[in-house]
Amino acid sequence: MTRQSRFPKGWNEERVRRVLKHYDNQAEDEAVAEDEAAWEDASQTFIEIPNDLVPVVRELLAKKRVA
Repeated sequence: MTRQSRFPKGWNEERVRRVLKHYDNQAEDEAVAEDEAAWEDASQTFIEIPNDLVPVVRELLAKKRVA
């Protein structure tokens, strides 16, 4: 029986630590600039969905990435 990873595909403990370090050490003005840049990125779309649908949407996105 193979052991299932605790991390999503492509992630490992080192990657998680790097991401956490990035955000833990980020100044407030840097965080604001990062958020604003995301809104200006034409390759991404932000949508509002009800909280109870978040798990369903995440599942659909995970399936799309695999396909």
